Amino acid sequence: MYTFIDILRSCSSLSDVHFGRQVHTHIIKNCNDSNDFVRTALIDMYAKGRCIEDAVAVFNRLVDRDLFTWTTMIDGYAKTNQPEMALKHFVDMQSEGVKPNEFTIASCLNACSHMATLEGGQQLHSMVVKAGHTGDIIVATAITDMYGKCGCLEDAEANFKYMVLRDAVSWNTIIAVYAYHSQGENALQAYRMMIEKGFLPDEATFLSILSVCSNMGLVEEGKKHFESMSKVYGITPTLEHYACVVNILSRAGQFDEVEAFIKEQKLSTHALIWETVLGACKLHGNLDLGETAARKLFELQPKEDSAYIFLSNIFASKGRWDDVQKIRVLMSEEGIKKEPGCSWVGVDGQVHVFVSQDGSHPKTEQIYAKLQDLKQRLSFSGYIPKTENVLHNISSREKIEHLWHHSERLALGLALISASPGMPIRIFKNLRICEDCHEVMKVISYVTSREIVIRDFKRFHHFKLGSCSCQDSW
Repeated sequence: MYTFIDILRSCSSLSDVHFGRQVHTHIIKNCNDSNDFVRTALIDMYAKGRCIEDAVAVFNRLVDRDLFTWTTMIDGYAKTNQPEMALKHFVDMQSEGVKPNEFTIASCLNACSHMATLEGGQQLHSMVVKAGHTGDIIVATAITDMYGKCGCLEDAEANFKYMVLRDAVSWNTIIAVYAYHSQGENALQAYRMMIEKGFLPDEATFLSILSVCSNMGLVEEGKKHFESMSKVYGITPTLEHYACVVNILSRAGQFDEVEAFIKEQKLSTHALIWETVLGACKLHGNLDLGETAARKLFELQPKEDSAYIFLSNIFASKGRWDDVQKIRVLMSEEGIKKEPGCSWVGVDGQVHVFVSQDGSHPKTEQIYAKLQDLKQRLSFSGYIPKTENVLHNISSREKIEHLWHHSERLALGLALISASPGMPIRIFKNLRICEDCHEVMKVISYVTSREIVIRDFKRFHHFKLGSCSCQDSW
């Protein structure tokens, strides 16, 4: 029995679910699967391997559920983006008389960071204060992370400043929060303070710092930090770090240096590198290198939609509609479907999800009327729609209407007719915000005197008084 437990623990640490399943089969054959210690090890193995359904199946058969098993399940739900289930288990655990510890609370806070509404995280924070856990470094760091991921930069910053004790993870967290919120100068300052306080940076630190350098166009500083990883701190760069350097160079338009760097570091067999290059090619309209990057991705990831979409968008931006159609036909033949874009917003504790041109919401009529009102107000402010962002072969008038019904604008319309005046509006989006929506949000934040926070798949954008925190570089 104990041999099986030790093996399962090894599988957990390696996240090797495949071998763990084989061990589970042997356990069943040896009639040891009824032992609670074995079941606990199985739950841990499946949860850490993100096979939450298998973990649930074992958990439901467990007779004696202790703090470790409850925390493992909560953490598993949090890491598989099921925050509601994580919080449900948190409540169930306490109803069975099991008190949470700092690891349980940290896992719940992590779950709250994936929710579109703040209420869950704020309630948990209040519970932490009442229970006297605010001095715990693990909990305090998780609170900073939660507020940062929920779009509450000021709360994240305030919580970090009030921390009595900080470790390297705490510093990494606030640096990542600043980076995610396009607060590049603050991120770099926090990094310098981290070093001054005697904490050593690690891989995570440099991912944030290199990301900041990319967003701010700090090419030389980015190179300096990348070189310091190995030369100063003895850290071997990962593929993600190399991709950051490629992003720094390509976003700056230094494509000759990009190609030289890829060749020098032997990175041409990695899809992440070419995805990064392709994104920059779209930004700069570099069709030649964009086609090369797309072909590389076709070879490395023939069933992924990213290369097809990026190349199609580049063709569309150049007005090459025949080539766009060829890409669409190829995608259809290969059975590849584009991931649909959507945006969601929390209103009165409920999450409302929209897709582009959506007409399914019960308040669609009021939402569209609000957007029409904004459209008229913006026309007097000098706003000119960027119709080149509509990658469809339709008339200019149709393109303008299409833009006004993008998912993030529909979410904004609902928030404006529902939220209290003056309150910040927080919208979440699964894809990158388009250039025209980015411009519109800036103008709307000015004419409505509202702060609008949008988290796309890369970062937060804080729109306030006509400007964005990213300084129009994203």
